[in-house]
Amino acid sequence: MHKTELIVALDTPSLASARALMEKIGGGVKYYKVGSALFTAEGPAAVDLVHKHGAKVFLDLKFHDIPNTVKSAVKNAGKMGVYSVSLHLSGGADMFKACAELADRPKLWGITVLTSFNEYTLFRSGFRGGIDKTVKLLAAMGLENGADGVVCSPLEVHRLKAVHGAKLKLITPGIRPVSLGDDQKRAVTPAEARKAGSDFIVVGRPIIAAEDPAAAAAAILEDLK
Repeated sequence: MHKTELIVALDTPSLASARALMEKIGGGVKYYKVGSALFTAEGPAAVDLVHKHGAKVFLDLKFHDIPNTVKSAVKNAGKMGVYSVSLHLSGGADMFKACAELADRPKLWGITVLTSFNEYTLFRSGFRGGIDKTVKLLAAMGLENGADGVVCSPLEVHRLKAVHGAKLKLITPGIRPVSLGDDQKRAVTPAEARKAGSDFIVVGRPIIAAEDPAAAAAAILEDLK
């Protein structure tokens, strides 16, 4: 049976608040995302904190630069022992090839189209093919050049699974048990994401902002069964 894993986003302002959140959640969560806000505030100590908690790290810094620069960044991430890193697929084939050649590297998860985008904002950013076509083209390019997975909206998961099957892991942010009226334009519930075929879901605010983060995380894990 297909299994969907929960990644809790440590979108907290400090190491102390990240530690407090993980202590509240307990040991049921196996993966945590360390993003740019926490990493720029606390650096590698944030990664060490998750590892000491006994969980794996998705380092979500969305690298996008010339191939040699990104390769060096991914190599350094590997030295920290992170499970996976994110790279913008729009960085191109050469950038992914350079990273895929690294020994002992983390998983390479390619960013397709951010879940805060809708058709209009994507068009205004210079992409003229629409969300669906852009996601499919970027995912195919990533697979051809060493990507282990792609980050996409749950709304695109079913179509990508139909094309690529198990060749690519699908990582889906924009998960909302209920609507929060926030900046996520293409969001679905955890159960809908699992049904569509997501391999990992990334959840932040619905857990972080909950009165009982442990109960919120447990409810999502139950939805994923």
